[in-house]
This record gives sequence, structure tokens and C-alpha cells, in this order.
Amino acid sequence: MRDRQRAESTTFEGTPSDAAPDILATGRTDVTTVFVSMSARHPEGRDAEYLRWHTLDHRPEQHRLTGLRGSFRLVSTPECRSARAAADGRFDAADHVMTYLFNDRVALDRFFALGKALGAAGRMSIALPRVDISVYELAGTVAAARAVVGADVVPWRPSLGAYVLIEEGSADAGDLAGVDGVIGAWWGTSASDEGASTQITFCFLDDDPVSSADRLRPVLEKRWGDGATAPLFAAPFHSVVPYAWERYLP
Repeated sequence: MRDRQRAESTTFEGTPSDAAPDILATGRTDVTTVFVSMSARHPEGRDAEYLRWHTLDHRPEQHRLTGLRGSFRLVSTPECRSARAAADGRFDAADHVMTYLFNDRVALDRFFALGKALGAAGRMSIALPRVDISVYELAGTVAAARAVVGADVVPWRPSLGAYVLIEEGSADAGDLAGVDGVIGAWWGTSASDEGASTQITFCFLDDDPVSSADRLRPVLEKRWGDGATAPLFAAPFHSVVPYAWERYLP
């Protein structure tokens, strides 16, 4: 059933948007800033409760911010953990990933102000242990030709999950969209005060995340072997399914 559904969802006629100048001329993404929050599982096993609250209460409120262009939430499972290709001490505990896409870094000021206001209104009653919060500048986008939709809009195409890749250094991630199961990718970079570069890449998936991870592993090993980047975290995640809060849990 899943294979048939996937084939139906990824087989479309016509010229892909990225090969159609008249389509691109009507608009390109204005996303510049990627805010990523990584969290560990809830210490009391309240992950499903948290996902319900965040998806139905907290996350919708963020879209009152004029600078917010999109958001997506991911969750790991034991099977996803087993399929990780890398996870250093800084990121190993991450089982939840929340990402917001902004059109201006200044929009983060209003984002944090909204969080404070929601807290003051008693709307922040549950939290997950923080693993990492980082801000990246969007550096590149790509869509697989079979997606038909363009790279500018890949994050808004419904996906089964994403492969999250964090690396020291920076390198084009366009070749990852050639892996079966990857419908496209967005990547961003962040520089430390010392000038060291870190890159995050989201490979959006239209196949089972664990199966996709198996196909990505040899491509990633070759990528790291070339020496341009070194892995800090490489892991598949499922997309949260609304109203099926317990379907994918750590």
C-alpha cells in the first residue's frame, strides 16, 4: 500500500518548476533565516502530550508573526536512532527537531517576544529538555526533478519525514536530492565567533525515513571522505502526524 501511495504521490506530468523560467519569474523564496530547536525525549514519557500541545496551541500562534514563512516538526523513533550515521555528544540526545523559516533575522526578536507573552498567559505548561538551539542562514535549495515543484517550495510539499544532517564545514548538498526517497533539500550555514562554519541540511523525504537513511549512508560516507565536511549529526526523523500523536515517539 505504501509503495503504491508513494508512486501515486510522486508521478506528475509537465515541466519541473526549476526548469520553467516563467514559473520562477512569478516568485522566489524570501526565506533567509532558519531557526532550529533540538530537544530530548520527555523525562516522564509525555512526548505525545507535548506534540499535541505544540502542534495545536504553540506552533499555530507563531504564524501571527509577519516574518515567519513556514515551520515543520520532526520526531525520532528507536528505529530512527538505530539508523543514525553520526551523532556526537552535543546532539546525541536529540529526538525532537522544530524548525522555523523566517524572511529576516530581525523577525527573531518578535518570535522571542511572542514566546514570553504566551508564557505570561499560562500557555507554556510543558517543555522538553533542550539539546541545542541554533540559527542558520539559508545557503542553498534543491528539488529532485521528479518532485515537479521547485526547490523554493519543497518544505511545503507534504513529506513523510526528513534526514537531518549537521556538519563542520560547508559543502553543496545538491547531490543528496539524487538519492531515492529524497524529494529535495535545503541547507544553511552558521559561523562561530572564531569563524568556524557549521552547516545544517534537511533532506525532505517521500519514503520511509529509515529506508531512506540506508540509501543515504553510502552517499554521506563518500561526502565525508572527500574532506570538505565532517559529520556531527546525521539522522532520519518522521514528520509529526496531527491527531495521531503516539504514532511516532522516541
